[in-house]
Amino acid sequence: MSTTNEEVAAAHPREPTPAPDPEPSALSDTGTGTDTDTGIGTGTRPRTRWCTGTRLLVGATAAWALLLVLHVLLAGRWWPWLVAEAVPPLTLVAVPLLLLAVTPLARPVRRWLSAVLVVLLLAGTYLADLGPAWGEGTDSARGTTVKVFAWSTDYWRMTDDTDDFYAFLRRQNADVYLLQEYLYWEGDQPVRIDDTARLRREFPGYSLSVEGELLTLSRLPVVAEHHRKVSDGGTDWYWKGSKTQRTDLRVDGRTVSFYNVHLQVPFRVGDNPLTGRFRGFLRDQYDRRERELRALRTDLADNPHPSVVAGDFNSPWMGRLLRLGAGSRVHRPDGSLLPALSWPVSDYPLPRLWRLDWLFTTGDLAVPAYRFHGGEAFSDHVAQEIRVTVPDDAS
Repeated sequence: MSTTNEEVAAAHPREPTPAPDPEPSALSDTGTGTDTDTGIGTGTRPRTRWCTGTRLLVGATAAWALLLVLHVLLAGRWWPWLVAEAVPPLTLVAVPLLLLAVTPLARPVRRWLSAVLVVLLLAGTYLADLGPAWGEGTDSARGTTVKVFAWSTDYWRMTDDTDDFYAFLRRQNADVYLLQEYLYWEGDQPVRIDDTARLRREFPGYSLSVEGELLTLSRLPVVAEHHRKVSDGGTDWYWKGSKTQRTDLRVDGRTVSFYNVHLQVPFRVGDNPLTGRFRGFLRDQYDRRERELRALRTDLADNPHPSVVAGDFNSPWMGRLLRLGAGSRVHRPDGSLLPALSWPVSDYPLPRLWRLDWLFTTGDLAVPAYRFHGGEAFSDHVAQEIRVTVPDDAS
């Protein structure tokens, strides 16, 4: 019995041939795709899912950028930010470098993330005073050179051998000494001292000027002293006294002002930051610091004489975020692209990571030589050795 082709086909139906899967490249080229959650065609390019590490890296970069912006905006302007200001400036370089090191692992975003981190690194490098001294010229001038020695003495000779302490000071052979912490300390209270007799024996021919805890010695003629009047009662001489002592000296026919500075510490190391005592002291110190900075800026702006401003500012952000006003110039110690660091050199189990001691000048003064050197045996601050040239003719 014969069968037709149609009957055979009906008895053995052929399974339909599946259409070939599109190539992955076709999804990218045509813009078609499948929703990764439902499998339904969406007609759009598939989304790339970030792994947890990529999300963390992007979040950390965004958080660091926000903190850097806040630091620039709030440093010296909001009392709680004094805690953040205590962070070593080199942190602003270390954090973006660390994030850059792991950026290659975030493949979907590594290019634009690297660009953002490079910008943050450059900003941090500038704020940390690392690299070339941008904006600073070469200090050279003909005139009279004055040797200045500025040093925070760590409560004078409270725990030091007196003879060794004075021998160290004499060896500096400076024309002008700007010395801070001319006092003792007992518990939470400052103690006024009077070492005048010994100072006059050790430094014959020097003029001696004391204001609160600030001591200026000069073998240059004194033109004027500018002291703030405070009550003699209790410890007002310390808490309400001036922290910026100004002495006008005669330098080869010209008057030059020398400012001896010791701004308040932002907080007491060891206090519990969660207590009202810590917050109250922090707020009070901020108010005192701002009062002193305002007074110093005002005095500099009104002062017709060229000025040298040096001492312990208890802040690593002077010159970059905290300025002394138009016309003032911050100086960096000679000889290194690395930031100059002055604290701590003793007393604390910490590496030397902060610059708290600063030098500014105004007018036509030049600083041909400047370095941090000496004092480690007696203080937690290294000393500033400065040579200032006063031009013969005012410009």
